[in-house]
Amino acid sequence: MFTRSKSFLAAAGIATTSLFASPAFATGETIEVTGEVIDTWCYYSGVMGFSEAVRGTSHHTCALWCAAGGIPVGIRTEDGAVYMVLKIEDEDPLAQTDKVMELASDEIRAKGTHYKRDGVNYILVDKVVENKGITFRSHEDYDSVPPFSAPKKPKG
Repeated sequence: MFTRSKSFLAAAGIATTSLFASPAFATGETIEVTGEVIDTWCYYSGVMGFSEAVRGTSHHTCALWCAAGGIPVGIRTEDGAVYMVLKIEDEDPLAQTDKVMELASDEIRAKGTHYKRDGVNYILVDKVVENKGITFRSHEDYDSVPPFSAPKKPKG
């Protein structure tokens, strides 16, 4: 049976292949980025609230479930830039890996190859240079539900 997560992984593989197949995007730039490893589905869809609601301890369990389900992770830098992670070190980008699960919600410094297409940043992480763990501890500041992630009451 071809599940939704498998079809998503297949689409991610096709996107990765097409990114590198295009001559205009065949070479990337080596960069180093520092930021939090985020769950890209909740971050971009807004389903769990705005961007601050899907960070750190308040979103860690959900980030693990999404990563386990095949949703790609990203690295969100302090200035708000997001780099979609296509591969981490030597791991298979289409396989569920322990490395992705270990890094969920952690602040890392990563060195890799940066590609940009249609305004989207992509990174092939060659090496996780530093891992500070979870540094955004929203539960300590806001209890179990940060006020900015609570659903808004409808007007009227």
